[in-house]
Amino acid sequence: LGPLLWACGLALQGGMLYPRESPSRERKELDGLWSFRADFSENRRQGFEQQWYRAPLRESGPTLDMPVPSSFNDVGQDKQLRSFVGWVWYEREATLPQRWTQDLGTRVVLRIGSAHYYAIVWVNGVHVAEHEGGHLPFEADISKLVQSGPLFSCRITIAINNTLTPYTLPPGTILYKTDTSKYPKGYFVQNINFDFFNYAGLHRPVLLYTTPTAYIDDITVNTGVDQFTGLVDYQIFVQGSEHFQLEVRLLDEEGKVVAQGTGGRGQLQVPNAHLWWPYLMHEHPAYLYSLEVRLTTHMAAGPVSDFYTLPVGIRTVAVTEHQFLINGKPFYFHGVNKHEDADIRGKGFDWPLLVKDFNLLRWLGANAFRTSHYPYAEEVMQLCDRYGIVVIDESPGVGIVLVESYSNVSLQHHLEVMEELVRRDKNHPAVVMWSVANEPTSFLKPAGYYFKTLIAHTKALDPSRPVTFVTNSNYEADLGAPYVDVICVNSYYSWYHDYGHMEVIQLQLATQFENWYTTYRKPIIQSEYGADTIAGFHQDPPLMFSEEYQKGLLEQYHLVLDQKRKEYVVGELIWNFADFMTNQSPQRVMGNKKGIFTRQRQPKGAAFLLRERYWKLANETRYVWSAVKSQCLGNSPLTL
Repeated sequence: LGPLLWACGLALQGGMLYPRESPSRERKELDGLWSFRADFSENRRQGFEQQWYRAPLRESGPTLDMPVPSSFNDVGQDKQLRSFVGWVWYEREATLPQRWTQDLGTRVVLRIGSAHYYAIVWVNGVHVAEHEGGHLPFEADISKLVQSGPLFSCRITIAINNTLTPYTLPPGTILYKTDTSKYPKGYFVQNINFDFFNYAGLHRPVLLYTTPTAYIDDITVNTGVDQFTGLVDYQIFVQGSEHFQLEVRLLDEEGKVVAQGTGGRGQLQVPNAHLWWPYLMHEHPAYLYSLEVRLTTHMAAGPVSDFYTLPVGIRTVAVTEHQFLINGKPFYFHGVNKHEDADIRGKGFDWPLLVKDFNLLRWLGANAFRTSHYPYAEEVMQLCDRYGIVVIDESPGVGIVLVESYSNVSLQHHLEVMEELVRRDKNHPAVVMWSVANEPTSFLKPAGYYFKTLIAHTKALDPSRPVTFVTNSNYEADLGAPYVDVICVNSYYSWYHDYGHMEVIQLQLATQFENWYTTYRKPIIQSEYGADTIAGFHQDPPLMFSEEYQKGLLEQYHLVLDQKRKEYVVGELIWNFADFMTNQSPQRVMGNKKGIFTRQRQPKGAAFLLRERYWKLANETRYVWSAVKSQCLGNSPLTL
């Protein structure tokens, strides 16, 4: 893992900077229609046996047009493809600018935003990359392949396998049905222990980008505040040359240089700094500086420069026994849990959908969300930085219920996933806490060592942020809770038990909080609560699945939350922001219906209830946002 990195944790090998255009860098989007073919052979290996990557995919058999980014499951009308488990193949021919293929001083990189779950990549039939994990980016330097002859295009082939095993994140199992009186020969199903549909495919943008052959590989920033002076500690990693100069400038939002430095490591001091504040916590939230880095190297052909600009928010995060502090002020999470999920596109990234979701979050008065239950797209994190939406950044450690999933193999992969997640999101001011898992069977004996190791490793990677995992275990039996900084608890009183009896919620919830706090003396977030609701179902007195029941259940929770937030409860996150798709079962009617918005982003009654509550909570912080009128939020309940 490399040596300790001063204030910024373990030095991760290799950067994962978001591809940004600059005077020295270009990018070419590869979104759009790709050729697609699922391998329906019995062993799902026909594509490898016939080496589909060696020639255009259409020569192997019939192909479909498949939009990228998107999940492949819901785009077509093939029922077999919607529930397909195994290898699928994508292919795209990319035309390259002439200078990319002829200038040997240019480095050409292929970047895949995410491929769920295991991916193998070829360029012109040559293997260039493999990656395990469906929610984080990976890339390959393909310069030699595209600069080796008179080429002006390249054929990119990506094979993806969505099979989940006890050792993947998230885990799953393959169950073979061997009773030939009931099932065809070789029949199997994918079993999972999480409550969302296992969408698969190329879910995020695929692109090509360039850098000089000597380039800025990674940047790490860590911010602090000394009275009125903002502190920006930086470290810059360079690849391709050992002899170089680095110039660093920090610009404010007006483009004025407020601090500058030289060298690969240093501290910039910003007098009277504008701090990055969460939405509704300050009249000027989400202030971002720009860290401009210029690398100059002297190559045989002369001096070469590389430029990269990184948005930087100056803020601090701290946790006490009963508070969560941002910039030294108590912060109360009032927000949502989400999913990357929508009609047709599945988990595919979509800008109009993303902007709609953020407009709804701001209308709601939400100041935070958790990336349940996996890392979200990089573009989501960027909008959180811009809008001041605080993020609990969660790994895909959901459904960890089997003893096999606590093996050394699983632990090693989980450690690697956290390294990739921290590497990608470490510079986002909106990210204030890492979550390593959701609802694991943390009472099992191996869980203690597993989570002790995992949490310690994550803290070593990034000492500047607290670490949690989200539990629904008994407070006495939870073997991971001693190692977290904040207790995150999921509970569904009067939903998954004591069905319909909302009168017991206050007692049970108050007991939950008291037990957890008395045992661990750490701040608590109610990280999930809610009830399934079919939009348009009404019943009074309230019955389960009606809009009235969802509202009534939330109100009972809020009565206790209003008491405990004066003591040690530091947040509440509704489950869920919007309805989402799940596996089919008698308990799920076209998916999970706990959203306060429908899957089409239309409000249920509970959305208005939460909106009134969240704006009231914002008023109580006494940070009045004077610019709210300009944000097109309609008649917001904020007192001005």
